[in-house]
Amino acid sequence: MGGIVLLGVFLILVAVRMPISICMGIATFVAMVVSGFSDSLYTIPMFMAEGTQTYTLLAMPFYILTGNIMNRTGLTDKIFDFANKLVGHIRGGLAQVNVVASMIFAGIQGAATADAAGLGVIEVKAMTDRGYDRAYSAAITLASSVIGPIIPPSIGLVIIAVISQTSVARLFLAGFIPGVLVGISLMIINFVFSYTRSDFPTPDKRATAKEIIKSFGTGLFALFAPIIILGGLVGGYTTATESGILAANYALIASFFYNKPRDVLRIIPLALLDTIKTTALIMFIISLATSMTWFLAIERIPSIIADSFLMITQNKYFFLLLLNIFLFIVGAIIEGIPALLIVVPILLPVVDQFGIDRIHFGMICHLNLLIGIATPPMGIGLYIMTGVAKVRFEDMVKAFWPFLIPLTIVLLLITYFPQLTLIVPNLLLGK
Repeated sequence: MGGIVLLGVFLILVAVRMPISICMGIATFVAMVVSGFSDSLYTIPMFMAEGTQTYTLLAMPFYILTGNIMNRTGLTDKIFDFANKLVGHIRGGLAQVNVVASMIFAGIQGAATADAAGLGVIEVKAMTDRGYDRAYSAAITLASSVIGPIIPPSIGLVIIAVISQTSVARLFLAGFIPGVLVGISLMIINFVFSYTRSDFPTPDKRATAKEIIKSFGTGLFALFAPIIILGGLVGGYTTATESGILAANYALIASFFYNKPRDVLRIIPLALLDTIKTTALIMFIISLATSMTWFLAIERIPSIIADSFLMITQNKYFFLLLLNIFLFIVGAIIEGIPALLIVVPILLPVVDQFGIDRIHFGMICHLNLLIGIATPPMGIGLYIMTGVAKVRFEDMVKAFWPFLIPLTIVLLLITYFPQLTLIVPNLLLGK
Protein backbone atom coordinates (compact mmCIF):
# COMPACT_ATOMS: atom_id res chain seq x y z
CA MET A 1 0.00 0.00 0.00
CA GLY A 2 2.70 2.46 1.02
CA GLY A 3 4.71 1.80 -2.14
CA ILE A 4 1.66 2.42 -4.34
CA VAL A 5 0.92 5.70 -2.54
CA LEU A 6 4.55 6.79 -2.83
CA LEU A 7 4.68 6.00 -6.56
CA GLY A 8 1.29 7.64 -7.23
CA VAL A 9 2.12 10.88 -5.41
CA PHE A 10 5.58 10.97 -6.99
CA LEU A 11 4.26 10.60 -10.56
CA ILE A 12 1.52 13.19 -10.01
CA LEU A 13 4.06 15.72 -8.76
CA VAL A 14 6.43 14.93 -11.66
CA ALA A 15 3.54 15.43 -14.10
CA VAL A 16 2.89 18.94 -12.78
CA ARG A 17 6.62 19.74 -13.29
CA MET A 18 7.55 20.10 -9.64
CA PRO A 19 11.34 19.85 -8.96
CA ILE A 20 12.31 16.19 -8.75
CA SER A 21 13.88 16.50 -5.28
CA ILE A 22 10.68 17.99 -3.85
CA CYS A 23 8.68 15.22 -5.55
CA MET A 24 10.72 12.58 -3.72
CA GLY A 25 10.49 14.35 -0.37
CA ILE A 26 6.72 14.96 -0.46
CA ALA A 27 5.97 11.48 -1.83
CA THR A 28 8.00 9.85 0.97
CA PHE A 29 6.32 12.00 3.63
CA VAL A 30 2.78 11.28 2.38
CA ALA A 31 3.46 7.54 1.98
CA MET A 32 4.83 7.27 5.52
CA VAL A 33 1.82 9.07 7.00
CA VAL A 34 -0.67 6.95 5.03
CA SER A 35 1.19 3.76 6.01
CA GLY A 36 1.03 4.55 9.72
CA PHE A 37 4.63 5.68 10.19
CA SER A 38 3.68 9.13 11.49
CA ASP A 39 5.66 8.57 14.68
CA SER A 40 8.78 7.74 12.63
CA LEU A 41 8.95 10.85 10.46
CA TYR A 42 12.20 11.77 12.18
CA THR A 43 13.84 9.09 10.02
CA ILE A 44 13.46 11.31 6.93
CA PRO A 45 16.03 13.93 8.03
CA MET A 46 18.11 11.15 9.61
CA PHE A 47 18.44 9.28 6.32
CA MET A 48 18.86 12.55 4.42
CA ALA A 49 21.96 13.26 6.48
CA GLU A 50 23.21 9.68 6.24
CA GLY A 51 22.83 9.60 2.46
CA THR A 52 25.38 12.35 1.93
CA GLN A 53 27.99 11.09 4.40
CA THR A 54 29.95 8.96 1.96
CA TYR A 55 33.58 9.72 1.28
CA THR A 56 33.37 8.75 -2.39
CA LEU A 57 30.77 11.46 -3.04
CA LEU A 58 33.43 14.06 -2.25
CA ALA A 59 34.79 13.41 -5.74
CA MET A 60 31.79 15.07 -7.39
CA PRO A 61 32.38 18.74 -6.51
CA PHE A 62 36.00 18.53 -7.64
CA TYR A 63 35.11 17.07 -11.05
CA ILE A 64 32.44 19.75 -11.40
CA LEU A 65 34.91 22.47 -10.35
CA THR A 66 37.50 21.22 -12.87
CA GLY A 67 35.00 21.53 -15.71
CA ASN A 68 33.78 24.95 -14.54
CA ILE A 69 37.32 26.33 -14.36
CA MET A 70 38.13 25.01 -17.83
CA ASN A 71 34.91 26.41 -19.30
CA ARG A 72 35.30 29.85 -17.78
CA THR A 73 39.03 30.25 -18.48
CA GLY A 74 38.81 29.25 -22.14
CA LEU A 75 40.60 25.91 -21.86
CA THR A 76 37.70 24.20 -23.65
CA ASP A 77 38.40 26.43 -26.68
CA LYS A 78 41.83 24.78 -26.91
CA ILE A 79 40.21 21.34 -26.89
CA PHE A 80 37.84 22.33 -29.72
CA ASP A 81 40.69 23.80 -31.79
CA PHE A 82 42.79 20.64 -31.40
CA ALA A 83 39.81 18.42 -32.39
CA ASN A 84 39.24 20.65 -35.43
CA LYS A 85 42.84 20.25 -36.57
CA LEU A 86 42.60 16.50 -36.00
CA VAL A 87 39.35 15.58 -37.80
CA GLY A 88 38.00 18.80 -39.36
CA HIS A 89 38.90 17.53 -42.85
CA ILE A 90 36.74 14.36 -42.58
CA ARG A 91 33.37 14.34 -44.35
CA GLY A 92 30.94 15.89 -41.90
CA GLY A 93 33.47 18.56 -40.98
CA LEU A 94 32.61 20.40 -37.79
CA ALA A 95 29.96 17.81 -36.90
CA GLN A 96 32.81 15.30 -36.54
CA VAL A 97 34.88 17.86 -34.61
CA ASN A 98 31.91 18.25 -32.27
CA VAL A 99 32.01 14.54 -31.38
CA VAL A 100 35.79 14.30 -30.97
CA ALA A 101 35.90 17.44 -28.80
CA SER A 102 33.24 15.90 -26.55
CA MET A 103 35.26 12.69 -26.29
CA ILE A 104 38.31 14.66 -25.13
CA PHE A 105 36.28 16.85 -22.76
CA ALA A 106 34.70 13.68 -21.38
CA GLY A 107 37.99 12.90 -19.66
CA ILE A 108 37.72 16.14 -17.69
CA GLN A 109 34.11 16.86 -16.79
CA GLY A 110 31.77 14.03 -15.86
CA ALA A 111 28.38 15.60 -16.61
CA ALA A 112 26.45 15.63 -19.89
CA THR A 113 24.74 18.92 -19.07
CA ALA A 114 28.13 20.57 -18.44
CA ASP A 115 29.36 19.33 -21.81
CA ALA A 116 26.21 20.60 -23.56
CA ALA A 117 26.29 23.98 -21.84
CA GLY A 118 30.10 24.41 -21.90
CA LEU A 119 31.39 23.09 -25.23
CA GLY A 120 27.88 23.47 -26.66
CA VAL A 121 28.10 27.25 -26.94
CA ILE A 122 31.41 27.00 -28.82
CA GLU A 123 30.31 24.12 -31.05
CA VAL A 124 26.91 25.45 -32.09
CA LYS A 125 28.34 28.89 -32.92
CA ALA A 126 31.21 27.40 -34.95
CA MET A 127 28.86 25.12 -36.89
CA THR A 128 26.19 27.72 -37.64
CA ASP A 129 28.86 30.24 -38.70
CA ARG A 130 30.03 27.68 -41.25
CA GLY A 131 26.50 27.18 -42.59
CA TYR A 132 25.24 24.09 -40.73
CA ASP A 133 21.56 24.01 -39.87
CA ARG A 134 21.11 25.41 -36.36
CA ALA A 135 18.78 22.62 -35.18
CA TYR A 136 21.17 19.95 -36.50
CA SER A 137 24.10 21.69 -34.82
CA ALA A 138 22.23 21.62 -31.52
CA ALA A 139 21.16 17.98 -32.01
CA ILE A 140 24.67 16.61 -32.66
CA THR A 141 25.97 18.68 -29.74
CA LEU A 142 23.38 17.12 -27.45
CA ALA A 143 24.04 13.61 -28.81
CA SER A 144 27.80 14.00 -28.32
CA SER A 145 27.31 15.29 -24.78
CA VAL A 146 26.09 11.79 -23.86
CA ILE A 147 29.74 10.68 -24.20
CA GLY A 148 30.81 12.94 -21.32
CA PRO A 149 29.48 10.88 -18.41
CA ILE A 150 30.46 7.53 -20.00
CA ILE A 151 34.17 8.11 -20.56
CA PRO A 152 35.65 8.64 -17.09
CA PRO A 153 35.48 10.54 -14.85
CA SER A 154 31.73 10.55 -14.34
CA ILE A 155 29.46 11.89 -11.63
CA GLY A 156 26.81 9.31 -12.47
CA LEU A 157 29.28 6.43 -12.18
CA VAL A 158 30.44 7.69 -8.78
CA ILE A 159 26.83 7.59 -7.61
CA ILE A 160 26.28 4.11 -9.05
CA ALA A 161 29.43 2.89 -7.30
CA VAL A 162 28.16 4.21 -3.96
CA ILE A 163 24.68 2.71 -4.37
CA SER A 164 25.79 -0.68 -5.72
CA GLN A 165 28.87 -0.93 -3.46
CA THR A 166 31.20 -1.47 -6.40
CA SER A 167 34.61 -0.03 -7.27
CA VAL A 168 34.68 3.49 -8.71
CA ALA A 169 37.87 2.64 -10.60
CA ARG A 170 36.26 -0.43 -12.21
CA LEU A 171 33.18 1.53 -13.25
CA PHE A 172 35.34 4.31 -14.66
CA LEU A 173 37.39 1.85 -16.70
CA ALA A 174 34.22 0.06 -17.84
CA GLY A 175 33.12 3.28 -19.56
CA PHE A 176 36.04 3.49 -22.00
CA ILE A 177 34.85 1.14 -24.74
CA PRO A 178 31.14 2.14 -24.54
CA GLY A 179 32.16 5.82 -24.68
CA VAL A 180 34.36 5.27 -27.72
CA LEU A 181 31.60 3.21 -29.39
CA VAL A 182 29.13 6.06 -28.89
CA GLY A 183 31.62 8.49 -30.42
CA ILE A 184 32.32 6.24 -33.43
CA SER A 185 28.59 5.61 -34.01
CA LEU A 186 27.86 9.36 -34.01
CA MET A 187 30.73 10.00 -36.43
CA ILE A 188 29.32 7.33 -38.75
CA ILE A 189 25.88 8.93 -38.80
CA ASN A 190 27.49 12.34 -39.43
CA PHE A 191 29.36 10.77 -42.35
CA VAL A 192 26.08 9.39 -43.75
CA PHE A 193 24.33 12.76 -43.35
CA SER A 194 27.18 14.48 -45.21
CA TYR A 195 25.95 12.62 -48.30
CA THR A 196 22.19 12.78 -47.70
CA ARG A 197 21.82 16.39 -46.47
CA SER A 198 22.34 19.31 -48.81
CA ASP A 199 23.14 21.82 -46.03
CA PHE A 200 26.48 20.24 -45.05
CA PRO A 201 29.31 22.61 -46.03
CA THR A 202 32.61 21.41 -47.47
CA PRO A 203 34.95 20.22 -44.69
CA ASP A 204 38.14 22.10 -43.89
CA LYS A 205 41.39 21.43 -45.66
CA ARG A 206 43.42 18.69 -43.96
CA ALA A 207 45.69 20.20 -41.31
CA THR A 208 49.40 19.57 -41.68
CA ALA A 209 51.29 17.57 -39.09
CA LYS A 210 52.97 20.81 -38.04
CA GLU A 211 49.57 22.50 -37.46
CA ILE A 212 48.29 19.52 -35.44
CA ILE A 213 51.42 19.48 -33.28
CA LYS A 214 51.19 23.24 -32.77
CA SER A 215 47.52 22.99 -31.76
CA PHE A 216 48.36 20.14 -29.40
CA GLY A 217 51.17 22.19 -27.88
CA THR A 218 48.91 25.22 -27.46
CA GLY A 219 46.27 23.16 -25.70
CA LEU A 220 48.72 20.84 -23.94
CA PHE A 221 47.71 21.85 -20.42
CA ALA A 222 44.01 21.35 -21.20
CA LEU A 223 44.60 18.03 -22.98
CA PHE A 224 46.77 16.69 -20.15
CA ALA A 225 43.97 16.96 -17.55
CA PRO A 226 42.40 13.52 -18.29
CA ILE A 227 45.77 11.86 -17.70
CA ILE A 228 45.99 13.53 -14.28
CA ILE A 229 42.53 12.24 -13.33
CA LEU A 230 42.83 8.70 -14.66
CA GLY A 231 46.53 8.06 -14.22
CA GLY A 232 46.46 8.28 -10.44
CA LEU A 233 43.18 6.39 -10.16
CA VAL A 234 44.05 3.49 -12.44
CA GLY A 235 47.62 3.34 -11.15
CA GLY A 236 46.32 3.00 -7.60
CA TYR A 237 48.05 6.18 -6.44
CA THR A 238 44.86 8.11 -5.69
CA THR A 239 41.24 7.54 -4.83
CA ALA A 240 38.46 9.01 -7.00
CA THR A 241 38.23 11.96 -4.60
CA GLU A 242 41.97 12.59 -4.57
CA SER A 243 42.15 12.46 -8.37
CA GLY A 244 39.34 15.05 -8.50
CA ILE A 245 41.26 17.33 -6.13
CA LEU A 246 44.41 16.97 -8.26
CA ALA A 247 42.45 17.73 -11.43
CA ALA A 248 40.82 20.85 -9.97
CA ASN A 249 44.20 22.17 -8.80
CA TYR A 250 45.76 21.31 -12.14
CA ALA A 251 43.00 23.16 -14.04
CA LEU A 252 43.53 26.19 -11.81
CA ILE A 253 47.29 26.22 -12.41
CA ALA A 254 46.84 25.63 -16.17
CA SER A 255 44.40 28.55 -16.44
CA PHE A 256 47.22 30.95 -15.50
CA PHE A 257 49.12 29.91 -18.64
CA TYR A 258 46.26 31.04 -20.90
CA ASN A 259 44.92 34.05 -19.00
CA LYS A 260 46.18 37.09 -17.15
CA PRO A 261 46.38 36.48 -13.38
CA ARG A 262 43.80 39.17 -12.62
CA ASP A 263 41.34 37.55 -15.08
CA VAL A 264 41.79 34.14 -13.42
CA LEU A 265 41.29 35.64 -9.96
CA ARG A 266 38.09 37.26 -11.22
CA ILE A 267 36.82 34.05 -12.80
CA ILE A 268 37.59 31.61 -9.97
CA PRO A 269 34.89 32.92 -7.56
CA LEU A 270 32.33 32.49 -10.36
CA ALA A 271 33.51 28.92 -11.03
CA LEU A 272 33.33 28.16 -7.30
CA LEU A 273 29.82 29.60 -7.09
CA ASP A 274 28.66 27.47 -10.05
CA THR A 275 30.22 24.41 -8.40
CA ILE A 276 28.54 25.11 -5.05
CA LYS A 277 25.14 25.49 -6.71
CA THR A 278 25.47 22.30 -8.76
CA THR A 279 26.89 20.24 -5.89
CA ALA A 280 24.23 21.46 -3.46
CA LEU A 281 21.49 20.49 -5.90
CA ILE A 282 22.93 17.00 -6.48
CA MET A 283 23.52 16.36 -2.78
CA PHE A 284 20.01 17.54 -1.90
CA ILE A 285 18.60 15.08 -4.46
CA ILE A 286 20.80 12.29 -3.06
CA SER A 287 19.70 13.02 0.51
CA LEU A 288 15.99 12.85 -0.31
CA ALA A 289 16.46 9.80 -2.54
CA THR A 290 18.12 8.00 0.38
CA SER A 291 15.08 8.43 2.61
CA MET A 292 12.82 7.43 -0.28
CA THR A 293 14.75 4.23 -1.01
CA TRP A 294 14.77 3.37 2.72
CA PHE A 295 10.98 3.51 2.76
CA LEU A 296 10.81 1.43 -0.43
CA ALA A 297 13.07 -1.14 1.25
CA ILE A 298 10.91 -1.52 4.37
CA GLU A 299 7.88 -1.88 2.07
CA ARG A 300 9.80 -4.72 0.34
CA ILE A 301 9.37 -3.06 -3.06
CA PRO A 302 12.73 -4.37 -4.41
CA SER A 303 11.77 -7.94 -3.47
CA ILE A 304 8.31 -7.54 -5.02
CA ILE A 305 9.79 -6.20 -8.26
CA ALA A 306 12.37 -9.01 -8.30
CA ASP A 307 9.62 -11.61 -7.88
CA SER A 308 7.55 -9.91 -10.60
CA PHE A 309 10.40 -10.04 -13.11
CA LEU A 310 11.05 -13.70 -12.26
CA MET A 311 7.37 -14.48 -12.80
CA ILE A 312 7.50 -12.86 -16.26
CA THR A 313 10.71 -14.56 -17.34
CA GLN A 314 13.66 -16.54 -16.08
CA ASN A 315 15.57 -15.93 -19.29
CA LYS A 316 18.48 -13.57 -18.62
CA TYR A 317 18.50 -12.10 -22.14
CA PHE A 318 14.78 -11.39 -22.22
CA PHE A 319 15.12 -9.78 -18.80
CA LEU A 320 17.84 -7.49 -20.19
CA LEU A 321 15.45 -6.41 -22.94
CA LEU A 322 12.71 -5.68 -20.37
CA LEU A 323 15.28 -3.84 -18.26
CA ASN A 324 16.19 -1.54 -21.16
CA ILE A 325 12.55 -0.81 -21.96
CA PHE A 326 11.86 -0.03 -18.30
CA LEU A 327 14.92 2.24 -18.00
CA PHE A 328 14.08 4.04 -21.25
CA ILE A 329 10.61 4.89 -19.92
CA VAL A 330 12.04 6.00 -16.56
CA GLY A 331 14.71 8.11 -18.31
CA ALA A 332 12.10 9.88 -20.41
CA ILE A 333 10.21 10.96 -17.27
CA ILE A 334 12.85 11.43 -14.55
CA GLU A 335 16.24 13.15 -14.78
CA GLY A 336 19.39 11.00 -14.82
CA ILE A 337 20.77 11.27 -11.28
CA PRO A 338 17.40 11.03 -9.47
CA ALA A 339 16.49 8.12 -11.74
CA LEU A 340 19.73 6.32 -10.81
CA LEU A 341 19.09 6.89 -7.14
CA ILE A 342 15.59 5.42 -7.41
CA VAL A 343 15.97 2.49 -9.81
CA VAL A 344 19.43 1.09 -9.00
CA PRO A 345 18.61 0.04 -5.39
CA ILE A 346 15.29 -1.40 -6.55
CA LEU A 347 16.78 -3.41 -9.41
CA LEU A 348 19.93 -4.71 -7.70
CA PRO A 349 18.18 -7.77 -6.15
CA VAL A 350 16.81 -8.72 -9.58
CA VAL A 351 20.19 -8.27 -11.22
CA ASP A 352 21.82 -10.46 -8.58
CA GLN A 353 19.16 -13.12 -9.07
CA PHE A 354 20.01 -13.31 -12.80
CA GLY A 355 23.75 -13.38 -12.09
CA ILE A 356 24.45 -10.15 -13.97
CA ASP A 357 27.71 -8.42 -13.08
CA ARG A 358 27.00 -5.20 -11.16
CA ILE A 359 29.58 -3.28 -13.21
CA HIS A 360 27.83 -4.38 -16.40
CA PHE A 361 24.43 -3.50 -14.93
CA GLY A 362 25.71 -0.07 -13.86
CA MET A 363 26.86 0.75 -17.37
CA ILE A 364 23.54 -0.37 -18.90
CA CYS A 365 21.65 1.86 -16.45
CA HIS A 366 24.01 4.76 -16.99
CA LEU A 367 23.88 4.83 -20.79
CA ASN A 368 20.13 4.20 -20.90
CA LEU A 369 19.35 7.05 -18.52
CA LEU A 370 21.79 9.33 -20.36
CA ILE A 371 19.78 8.78 -23.52
CA GLY A 372 16.82 9.93 -21.42
CA ILE A 373 18.28 13.45 -21.08
CA ALA A 374 17.48 13.90 -24.76
CA THR A 375 14.11 12.16 -24.75
CA PRO A 376 10.79 14.04 -24.44
CA PRO A 377 8.94 14.97 -22.34
CA MET A 378 11.39 15.59 -19.47
CA GLY A 379 14.77 15.41 -21.23
CA ILE A 380 16.73 18.19 -19.56
CA GLY A 381 19.34 18.18 -22.33
CA LEU A 382 16.67 19.19 -24.86
CA TYR A 383 15.77 22.24 -22.81
CA ILE A 384 19.42 23.21 -22.27
CA MET A 385 20.21 23.03 -25.98
CA THR A 386 17.10 24.92 -27.05
CA GLY A 387 18.38 27.74 -24.82
CA VAL A 388 22.02 27.47 -25.94
CA ALA A 389 21.22 27.21 -29.67
CA LYS A 390 18.11 29.43 -29.68
CA VAL A 391 15.97 26.86 -31.51
CA ARG A 392 12.37 25.80 -30.98
CA PHE A 393 11.78 22.73 -28.83
CA GLU A 394 9.87 21.02 -31.65
CA ASP A 395 12.72 21.59 -34.11
CA MET A 396 15.21 20.31 -31.55
CA VAL A 397 13.27 17.05 -31.05
CA LYS A 398 12.84 16.55 -34.79
CA ALA A 399 16.56 17.07 -35.45
CA PHE A 400 17.62 14.79 -32.61
CA TRP A 401 15.55 11.66 -33.21
CA PRO A 402 17.91 10.12 -35.89
CA PHE A 403 20.69 10.11 -33.30
CA LEU A 404 18.63 7.78 -31.13
CA ILE A 405 19.43 5.04 -33.66
CA PRO A 406 23.22 4.87 -33.10
CA LEU A 407 22.80 5.45 -29.36
CA THR A 408 20.32 2.56 -29.12
CA ILE A 409 22.57 0.28 -31.17
CA VAL A 410 25.48 0.92 -28.79
CA LEU A 411 23.18 0.36 -25.80
CA LEU A 412 22.15 -3.04 -27.19
CA LEU A 413 25.76 -3.95 -27.92
CA ILE A 414 26.92 -3.32 -24.36
CA THR A 415 23.77 -5.02 -23.02
CA TYR A 416 24.29 -8.31 -24.83
CA PHE A 417 28.09 -8.29 -25.03
CA PRO A 418 29.14 -7.63 -21.40
CA GLN A 419 32.84 -7.99 -22.24
CA LEU A 420 32.66 -4.61 -23.97
CA THR A 421 32.34 -3.11 -20.49
CA LEU A 422 34.27 -5.66 -18.44
CA ILE A 423 37.39 -6.30 -20.53
CA VAL A 424 39.25 -3.06 -19.64
CA PRO A 425 38.73 -3.19 -15.84
CA ASN A 426 39.50 -6.93 -15.84
CA LEU A 427 42.71 -6.41 -17.79
CA LEU A 428 43.99 -3.51 -15.71
CA LEU A 429 42.65 -4.40 -12.25
CA GLY A 430 42.20 -8.16 -12.48
CA LYS A 431 38.97 -10.08 -12.11
